[in-house]
Amino acid sequence: MRNSFTTWFAALLVTLSAASAQTQQRIETGFLDRSVTLGGQTYRYQIYVPTSYVTTQQWPVILFLHGAGERGSDGYVQTQVGLAPAIRQNAARIPAIAVFPQATAESSWTGTPARVALAALDQTMREYQTDPARVYLTGLSMGGNGTWYIAYRNPKRFAAIAPICSWVSPQFWKVDPVVPADSGDVYAALARQLRQVPTWIFHGEIDPVVSVDESRKAFAALKAAGAPVQYTEVPGTGHNSWDATYGSPRFWAWLLVQRR
Repeated sequence: MRNSFTTWFAALLVTLSAASAQTQQRIETGFLDRSVTLGGQTYRYQIYVPTSYVTTQQWPVILFLHGAGERGSDGYVQTQVGLAPAIRQNAARIPAIAVFPQATAESSWTGTPARVALAALDQTMREYQTDPARVYLTGLSMGGNGTWYIAYRNPKRFAAIAPICSWVSPQFWKVDPVVPADSGDVYAALARQLRQVPTWIFHGEIDPVVSVDESRKAFAALKAAGAPVQYTEVPGTGHNSWDATYGSPRFWAWLLVQRR
């Protein structure tokens, strides 16, 4: 009887192990199409799930905001610039789930697009095993402005932020301001709100699109407020300072150890 039970139990374990393996195999990885509905309208976005993803651990999550050139509704072009190409080039360096929302044509990462980005982030965190203490926000150009905008309104949401070739000044581009108009000096107000958020700012030294002074002023204000902030000005570089940023092992080593 004992031998019969032992044989049955061993067979059961094998069956359960095989079922578990099949479940793991059914989890899609790589760049995946997703959509989210907000206010009765559906918005397409993409996520990236590492090939090493398993459900037995919690994963960090990166919310990436693209620039003005990637606006639209195809749910795809936002993965052609910035973070996604860096993942394709060296995925092992970035062991995290990434969320790639897309702002609609002629919009910015303020108002509804900002809410869509956060809804896509929330939906991804419900779908996968993620770590709420390791949620990061980064973006380039218009997405850098959106990084400031979203972080300012959600200062306790993110473990760290990384705005690239970004701006804060409301005079630069006529969109919803990062800092409400009645808050006084925009850089001082930004620093007060984000003084506890680890921040690494990047900008090209000779950026012809977004003045490097925008990042210099934000850095100075945050530093004066005692914030945990770093600033890298990429020498001899124009608007595209994002390839150097996302291709930097030092940046990823810093980002992925930050915890809220």
